[in-house]
Amino acid sequence: MTAFISAMVEAWSELRIHKTRVLLALIGVALSVAVLTTVVGVGNLAREGIRLDSERNGGREATVSVSIYTDAGSAASPDAARVKEILDAVVNRYGFTHASHLQQAQARFQFPSGVQNVELTVMDPPYGTIHRVDVSKGAWFAPDDAERLAPAVVVNEAFYTAAGRPNLVTEPQVEILGKSSATAVIIGVMPDQYPEAMPQAFMLTEAAAAVGVGGDGYGGGQELRVWVPTGMSEELVQVLNADLVQQLPGAHVGVYRSDYAAYGDPFAVIQIAVSGIAALILLLGAVGLLNISMVTVRYRVREIGIRRSFGATSGRIFTGVMMESVVGTTVAGAVGVMLAVAIVKNPLVEAQVAPGLDAYPAFPVEAALLGLGSAVLVGALAGAIPALVAIRVKVIDAIRF
Repeated sequence: MTAFISAMVEAWSELRIHKTRVLLALIGVALSVAVLTTVVGVGNLAREGIRLDSERNGGREATVSVSIYTDAGSAASPDAARVKEILDAVVNRYGFTHASHLQQAQARFQFPSGVQNVELTVMDPPYGTIHRVDVSKGAWFAPDDAERLAPAVVVNEAFYTAAGRPNLVTEPQVEILGKSSATAVIIGVMPDQYPEAMPQAFMLTEAAAAVGVGGDGYGGGQELRVWVPTGMSEELVQVLNADLVQQLPGAHVGVYRSDYAAYGDPFAVIQIAVSGIAALILLLGAVGLLNISMVTVRYRVREIGIRRSFGATSGRIFTGVMMESVVGTTVAGAVGVMLAVAIVKNPLVEAQVAPGLDAYPAFPVEAALLGLGSAVLVGALAGAIPALVAIRVKVIDAIRF
């Protein structure tokens, strides 16, 4: 440790002596590290935003979707009740803890301005967990909400505004006009997914069937969403498909992954390309630092010869010269990483890169380590060649220099 610390102190002293020569090169290294680290950090933030949007649409990693379509005109095709019974049996048999029936329908609601058709999602309570539903007011469905005499609904902000923004505690009622008209109770409000969104509502499967919204309750087909372990998803897709095809002859069965991760990372290619550009900039900074280090060594030939004559070993000379570059680029890398953290964690940048996140992730440690490691590697490469030149200097020739 004494030899290492002394080499570090010596390297820092030499950097202070030659600071004018190396300052510009180290600024280039710091900026390159900042760009490289920022790219990784922003890429991680953007990927979180993309993942959130995708999970709200297609489900968490890994979500398996089961679609069953029947032909009403075919005698061999099973009826809707039989299909639902088989799907429920599959959920129980495989022990799925997060499974939800899903149906997209239209329902008519009575608003202060008149009756309006609203996009209605009919599902079960686990849908909120599978799709990361964010409720800004009130709460999401509980399992016992299916037993309410007045059906519960969760709506978006556009629906809530159209309904007159009633108080969810004292007057949460809204009229729903189905086969059996009823007074629904708004129990939660979720943010709009995009500006100028249309009114949207969510209702439990049992409540929708009781009110008679969504046609026959199945719309000619049924869908089941299941959140399963990622490592088992591919096997489950094949097993479920074979199982349901066997149980539902005459029906069209589709089993597939609907989550974001099933299609890869669309941001990865862009991030790799920009990281490559940042790495090229870092390489150019390393070349500039190498040139300055070579010039500095040429000016220090006499000093190196005198140190060799007093017993300095080749290893000590090599370490001392190389550590000058390593120490310099490490300091520059630390400055670059701090600059990258300041950029990525800026609230304006976070809001622009991932506007849908309600809680932004911490700055990725791997990005900071990558930036600092790259700086150290650049310093080692830029210092190794001048160090090899320094140890090849002969003592007599150096003293005469």
